[in-house]
Amino acid sequence: MSSFQHLSVAELKTKIHAGESLQLVDIRDAASFAAGHIPGAFNLNNDNLADYIRDADMDQPLVVICYHGISSQGASTYLVEQGFDQVFSLDGGFQSWQDNR
Repeated sequence: MSSFQHLSVAELKTKIHAGESLQLVDIRDAASFAAGHIPGAFNLNNDNLADYIRDADMDQPLVVICYHGISSQGASTYLVEQGFDQVFSLDGGFQSWQDNR
């Protein structure tokens, strides 16, 4: 069974600037997401999780973003178990993204 991989903010920025096709899911609460998020990210929550999994491209790399890079690890493990081939947890989460703009 494969597991998720860790991804630094610098590595994510390199992938985005290179035009790599990525799915970005932000698991923070709706208010935090609305206050700011990585461009192109989707706010994934318990209410839309089943629909997201059903409609997502399981072969396209998936990056999971949370507040500080902790909760995203558990979510990443779950998404690997659901059949996503390549899942990354963003180290440091959205806070690190903001701190390294």
